[in-house]
Amino acid sequence: MNESAVNESAEEDAGEEDVAAAEEPSGQDESSSDESGSSEAEADEEPEAESEPVAEAKPVAGEKRGPVEAYVEEEEVDENAADKEWYILKVQSNREKSICANLLRRVKMAGLEDYFDEILVPTEDLVEYKNGKKKVTKQKLYPGYIVVHMAINDDTWFLVRETGGIGDFTGAGGKPVPMLPHEVDRIVKKTRKPDEGEQEEVKTNIRFKIGDHVRITEGTFENFEGDVEVIDETNGRVTVMINIFGRTTPVEMEHWQMEPV
Repeated sequence: MNESAVNESAEEDAGEEDVAAAEEPSGQDESSSDESGSSEAEADEEPEAESEPVAEAKPVAGEKRGPVEAYVEEEEVDENAADKEWYILKVQSNREKSICANLLRRVKMAGLEDYFDEILVPTEDLVEYKNGKKKVTKQKLYPGYIVVHMAINDDTWFLVRETGGIGDFTGAGGKPVPMLPHEVDRIVKKTRKPDEGEQEEVKTNIRFKIGDHVRITEGTFENFEGDVEVIDETNGRVTVMINIFGRTTPVEMEHWQMEPV
């Protein structure tokens, strides 16, 4: 090979090395740029990963959330269930208590408790004295009747009418007529137990009436006779007009300290 050919070959090799050297820095810059860009992106994403989750707001009843409004379910109120009155029922005599118990049982079986409250036998407390001993007994105010606090509708009306021992509601033309307020006070209050702090009203069973002629059997005026002038059923005392030394004098005594003549 001649000398000129060797020189051309050497120049070509040197030119290729210069081109390779010029291209290498460019590749390193791109690589470093990619690494720095990815690290910056990761640095930007890290604070978001560490942030605490925000609790989701719960809807408040009646508050609007966008196009949807919170719905609060309301209980349906049956107007008939609250419209109760006291009614009197005609029943078989001497079966008042058992008929009340049977009616109450049928109300529970039919699921109509919302339409019934109290079912009562009208009674009053009586004080009797036998051999000087006090005894309190209950006496029926109206034998053959009971009172019911209820709402009238088709279901309750048929339930009452189909209960054994019950005749009918009191009223005109078969239409139930509720009791008047003063009747409720007079009948129901006597039957109910008194509330705490209230004094129980007790009536004394006195076998005399005003105008009866009696003889006193005990005490200072024993064997004196006179006429009954005043009767105090609450306290069980009787005032008798007797003749003392020719003068008529009122004497108040216990009702069991005298007998009819």
